[in-house]
Amino acid sequence: MSAVNRRSFLRLGGLALAQAGAARLGPGMQSNPGGGGPPEGKADFTLRIAPVTVELDRSHILSTVGYNGTAPGPVLRMREGRRVTVDVINDTDTPELVHWHGMLLPPEVDGTEEEGAPLIAPHGRRRFELTPGPAGSRWYHTHAMAMDDLHRGAYTGQFGFVYVDGGGDPGHYDQELFLAIRDWEPFFTGTMDDEDDDTHDGPLLEKPPTLNTDPDGLEVGSMTYSINDRALGSGDPIRVREGERVLIHLLNASAIENRRVALAGHKLKVMALDGNPVPTPQELDSVFLGAGERVDVLVEMNNPGVWILGGTEKATRESGLGVVVEYAGQHQSPRWIDPPKVRWDYTVFGSGSSNAQVPQQTLDMVFEKIPGGAGKFNLWLVNGKPYPHQNEFVLERGVRYRLVMHNRTDDAHPMHLHRHLWELSEINGKKTAGVLKDTVVVPYFGRAAVDFTADQPGLALFHCHIQQHMDYGFKALFRYS
Repeated sequence: MSAVNRRSFLRLGGLALAQAGAARLGPGMQSNPGGGGPPEGKADFTLRIAPVTVELDRSHILSTVGYNGTAPGPVLRMREGRRVTVDVINDTDTPELVHWHGMLLPPEVDGTEEEGAPLIAPHGRRRFELTPGPAGSRWYHTHAMAMDDLHRGAYTGQFGFVYVDGGGDPGHYDQELFLAIRDWEPFFTGTMDDEDDDTHDGPLLEKPPTLNTDPDGLEVGSMTYSINDRALGSGDPIRVREGERVLIHLLNASAIENRRVALAGHKLKVMALDGNPVPTPQELDSVFLGAGERVDVLVEMNNPGVWILGGTEKATRESGLGVVVEYAGQHQSPRWIDPPKVRWDYTVFGSGSSNAQVPQQTLDMVFEKIPGGAGKFNLWLVNGKPYPHQNEFVLERGVRYRLVMHNRTDDAHPMHLHRHLWELSEINGKKTAGVLKDTVVVPYFGRAAVDFTADQPGLALFHCHIQQHMDYGFKALFRYS
């Protein structure tokens, strides 16, 4: 586990945080497009993509691809607005991409082939220059397509945290932890029992009157889990003392599933979503994270004992998704207590009114699934078509948009828009304001609306953050006129 004592926390500032971060961003640059000698001078950070082993426990060691010999890769701490250089060295036999998730960066640096970012050639290297921002919890990961190869893309161990320090924060906590929720050893399956998705009991505003009853194509599943690189019960526990305040940066680094987690015997005070401070922090018994989402929680260590922080689904937790939290002087067996079953609600973190301008235009996007429409796999449609879409989503610079996402499928989709932050305005008819995110879970047969300003010119990729869905059509490109 990665722990740093009394480091700076998140700067409060709501929408001003995103606007200030965007104002300081400059153009990104790359050099040395693969192969050849290294760029001149030492980079601020180096990421080496290469095969690694992950010891989930003593009897379960797996092989994957990671960064700098580990999976997850190192926590990268950067200062908001201070330009850095990153050398990426690809020691594998396939081209690679590194995406800086949640950053407001030019498309050529953002790290997706669809936006025109250059590939890092096999056994090549490339230097990137980027200006980190906005402040908060971000992350980096591969953006390579996997299709039917479960040893590629986000199924590998290519992921890690970026924390962008804003400066001027009081740091009122005693420990800081970076914990990534992760599944491993994916496999294709004809049945998916998603007991951890709590969006099924929503109002189902977008459920079609007639459902497609064709059999589903193959989905991707897993039965192997960890937090960071260790399964529950393996490795050192998180050690705490009574009275401490612990700041936990949680990341769902799964390529497959949304997850709910809890710390038994404790409340989790949600301070930020996707790295952005929430207007109204809330103490909850558990938190729900879509694939790609981050939640920052502050925990008061006021219940001495030995506890489990982990997935609320019993089978998932017992298959590794957890870590032991041990108070000083306590040596009993770890305890788990099921938290109350409460539907996840983004709107409780919002404010009564928005500080942003009223949207000037509305974009409607309808999500549909064609069971078995891509051979063995399902095909995913946005407004009746799989990717690519030709000039269908064209933005005017400076215009404030409302993006309304109509999910007419039987999955909850974590939707991510690159290079922009959006403000949540509605979930299933319930209004809110002030909640800034870069990834939003659109509920099962449900609807979500977000507002954003078109202030990042260039191509911007929009997609479901479940790897298989993205690979088989569930993405679109936003363009600027």
